[in-house]
Amino acid sequence: MSIESIHTDAAPRAVGPYSQAVQVDGWVFCSGQIALDPATGTIVGEGDAAAQTERVLANLESVLEAAGASLATVVKTTVFLADLADFAAVNEVYERRFGAHRPARATVQAARLPLSVKVEIDAVARAG
Repeated sequence: MSIESIHTDAAPRAVGPYSQAVQVDGWVFCSGQIALDPATGTIVGEGDAAAQTERVLANLESVLEAAGASLATVVKTTVFLADLADFAAVNEVYERRFGAHRPARATVQAARLPLSVKVEIDAVARAG
C-alpha cells in the first residue's frame, strides 16, 4: 500500500501539518476545505454561508481533480457548520453543485471553525 499526498495550487495550501488530500488504493481522502481564495489567501463571502459554500466546493473540486477524482465520484462528505441556522443556504448550494449525485453525508454544528468561517466540508472519493 502506498499513500500519495495530493497538492494543487488551485486550492488553498494546507495551513498546518497535513495534506490537501491523500490517495491510497484509488481512494481519495480530502481534508476539510474552507472559503479561502487560493490566489489571495483571504476568506470569500465573509458572513455569507452560501457564498462561502460556493468557494468551499470549488476548492474541494480542485483538490479532487488533482487526485483524478471529481464531485461525481465523491462517496461521503462531512459538512461542518458554525451555525445550523445556515443549513438551508448551504444545502441549496451543495445540491446545485452535486446535481443528481447524492453522496452519503453528515452535517454537524461545530463550536468554532478555522478562521471563524461559517462552513467547512471534507470528502472521500474514488479516483479514476
